[in-house]
Amino acid sequence: MTGEPVSVSRRIGAPAGVVFAILADPARHPDIDGSGMLMRAVWRPPVGRVGDTFTMLMRNDEMGYYEITNYVVEYVADQRIAWEPSLTNASRTEDQEDIGSRNQHQWSYQLTPDGPDGTLVTETYDCTRSPDWLRKAVKDGERWVAAMTATLEKLEQRCSST
Repeated sequence: MTGEPVSVSRRIGAPAGVVFAILADPARHPDIDGSGMLMRAVWRPPVGRVGDTFTMLMRNDEMGYYEITNYVVEYVADQRIAWEPSLTNASRTEDQEDIGSRNQHQWSYQLTPDGPDGTLVTETYDCTRSPDWLRKAVKDGERWVAAMTATLEKLEQRCSST
């Protein structure tokens, strides 16, 4: 296990504003999700600042259906957005109780202009502050690399169709 955040980058042929509009709108996240876990956003308009929250209905084989509330911790329009997930409701084992608290893992997107109609997008998953059981379960984030790669591919497709 590396103990470092994991990142995937992709150049997307769209201006940063187009890319950011999708990332800031939770209702559009299931369309770009490479993990297959996002079912839908529980109603929430696009986020617009640090402190906003949005809740997603999720599903995976281990936990079934559950909700995650995401706390926006970084927001710079057209440049960077990050959130910290917190388990809203699910059955969990005793050693997993602490996943309900924030500041344990973070998803972020950094957008860097690359020419007049291009943006380098870097998605990062950081679980360095997570409990051992979570870091082990996600292999220090390596479990998400293929899903992050697929997410950026789908994000590019969505940007091309807007």
